[in-house]
Parts: sequence; structure tokens; C-alpha cells
Amino acid sequence: QVQLVESGGGLVQPGGSLRLSCAASGMIFSAAAMGWYRQAPGKQREVVATIGSGGRTNYVDSVKGRFTISRDNAKNTMYLQMNSLKPEDTAVYYCNALSAQGRLYWGQGTQVTVSS
Repeated sequence: QVQLVESGGGLVQPGGSLRLSCAASGMIFSAAAMGWYRQAPGKQREVVATIGSGGRTNYVDSVKGRFTISRDNAKNTMYLQMNSLKPEDTAVYYCNALSAQGRLYWGQGTQVTVSS
């Protein structure tokens, strides 16, 4: 079955950096559209960044210039490089995949906390 496993979350000071990874299995990764979402306490889940099967990227305005989404099809892995982190970036970050067959999958999430 399809599995998405996030890693790389943790506690970081404001201005710091983290790199999240999402390892996919059980699917044709190269054909999937992928994305990172986040959910802060008491708020709805929101899209952070997406990357299509062809590599086209999109970002929510609040992270433009600070976050970079990428994918390595040879490793079946997607990344989110997060720089200049702010306290408002604190959330659980989820990996998302839309397969070529139109099925949607989610990872279990990884906690990112930005605090001094």
C-alpha cells in the first residue's frame, strides 16, 4: 500500500533552518503531484507548497523566498527546505501525494516548533 513518511521536524530558534523529508513507497512517485501542508493548533490545515510531476512549484505567500520544495524521483523523496523560520511557522507539517490515478494520500505529520 502507499506510505508517506515525513521526517526532519523539531525545535528550532527563530531565524533558523530545517529540512523536512517525505519518503514515498507503494506508488509511482515520479507521476505524482506532491505537496506540503501544515496545521497549527486551533487552525485549519493549509497548503504550504506544491510540486508537480514535471517539477513546477507553487508556494503560499507567507513562505515565498524562505521555503523551497523539491523532489528526487530516484529516491522517491520530496523535501521542504525551510529557512528564516518564524514562530508563526510552528505547526504539524504533512506530506501529501496525488497519484496519477487521482487518489490522495497523506503522511502522519512531523512537528515543527519555532521558539526561543
